[in-house]
Amino acid sequence: MSPSAFGILRSGTARRLALAFVALIALYAVATSIALLGFAQVNQGLAQTRARVDSMRLALDLASAVRDQYAHQAHTIIIGNDSHLGFYAEAKTRVLTLIKDLRQRAERPDEHAWVDDIEAGAAELDGIFTRQIVPAVLSGRSADAHVEHARALAVVSRIQQRTDLLAKRFEDAIGELQSFAQATRDRTVAWSVFFLVLAPLLAAGVAVYLGRKVARPVALLHAGAERLAAGDLDTRIAVGGDDEFGDLARQFNTMVASLKEQQRRLLQAERLAGVGRLAAGVAHEINNPLGVILGYSRLLRKKAAGPLADDLAVIEEEVLRCQEIVEGLLDFSRPVEVGSQPVDLRGLCDDVVARLADASPTPGVTVTVAGHGATTGTASKLRQVLLNLIKNAIEAAAPSGCVDILVGDDAERSQVTVRDSGPGLDTEARERLFEPFFTNKPRGTGLGLAVSQAIARAHSGEIVAEPPGPRGACFTLRLPRPKGETT
Repeated sequence: MSPSAFGILRSGTARRLALAFVALIALYAVATSIALLGFAQVNQGLAQTRARVDSMRLALDLASAVRDQYAHQAHTIIIGNDSHLGFYAEAKTRVLTLIKDLRQRAERPDEHAWVDDIEAGAAELDGIFTRQIVPAVLSGRSADAHVEHARALAVVSRIQQRTDLLAKRFEDAIGELQSFAQATRDRTVAWSVFFLVLAPLLAAGVAVYLGRKVARPVALLHAGAERLAAGDLDTRIAVGGDDEFGDLARQFNTMVASLKEQQRRLLQAERLAGVGRLAAGVAHEINNPLGVILGYSRLLRKKAAGPLADDLAVIEEEVLRCQEIVEGLLDFSRPVEVGSQPVDLRGLCDDVVARLADASPTPGVTVTVAGHGATTGTASKLRQVLLNLIKNAIEAAAPSGCVDILVGDDAERSQVTVRDSGPGLDTEARERLFEPFFTNKPRGTGLGLAVSQAIARAHSGEIVAEPPGPRGACFTLRLPRPKGETT
């Protein structure tokens, strides 16, 4: 048997199916064996019955032969000569032959004792005839002959009694054998009927088992594959158990979930690529007019005073905001170039926190940084990601909250977790966080997290919005550990 066959037999379903079929075959083998054994016992009983019938016939023939022998003795006395001696000799020979055959058929000790008595009686009967009766008849002593004939009759009676005992014994044995054969036949028929009823029940049980454990899971898998082929990526197969079909169903569900996630990412990538191309074109076209507007507004602001100067300041502020949006569009559309320099993530976090505290201090917000971790890449790009995450957390925690930044690593990845004490994110916001232009801030551009995610993935990492906790939002930047570094 090949290794693959052994592997199949080690599987749960194949093993149970094999056991079911082995049970059917074993049931058939047991039923056949019992039937054959019963037939063999019946045949053996019939053979023993025939042997006992022959033995009983021999006993009856022996009794008849002894009577013939005695009759020839009586004829010799009646006729008064030796004319019947030849017939007597033939009867004697037949008696001895029957005794010899009967001895071979005796089985029990008492049967052997009865045959011995018959043989001794035959010898005594022959001695009375040859040594007493024949001489008395030939010498004319009829009175003596009659006396000896009476002795011979007693011997014949004794022999007849023994032959009757043997015949009775053989007859009883025949009855016992017939009863045994009948009982064996009835028992064999009963077992045959039992197995005849049990076999279909077992076969039906195997069929039901195959239907529940094989046919039904296969049908569910087939239906799930059809729904998947029709484009239903939410289809799932509910097959329980720890057998191959359960494993296959779980793998199928995992595959469908992965396929749905891949399709979602592909659609998002296509959408982001389209937005990036559009953003690049729009940004280049808008950037120049914005520069002109900004230059003239600043020039006019220097010459203006009063309310006009304030209005020009608003125009300048909005133009700068437009330039910020344009710069975000350009960042979003540009491919991220990743270096291979070592980057200290704890140092970047400390630097970002310090710069944010100097540039736009937020009174009442406590920011803590803990832990250590490193990766490889472009420090300026990763600083941009951390700046976006930490700035968002500080704005969410304001005016009197806290932001906890934890840097750490494991066997494969380094990570930076930023948790704030703000109001947190709802389910819809968590699902759309990394879409371009999606924001829940009054003045947000909706490009910060999208650009940050693009930078993280360019570094073979990702940003994950952790499930909502008891308070605030939590974002984790996961990046690969530096090559060759061990914990």
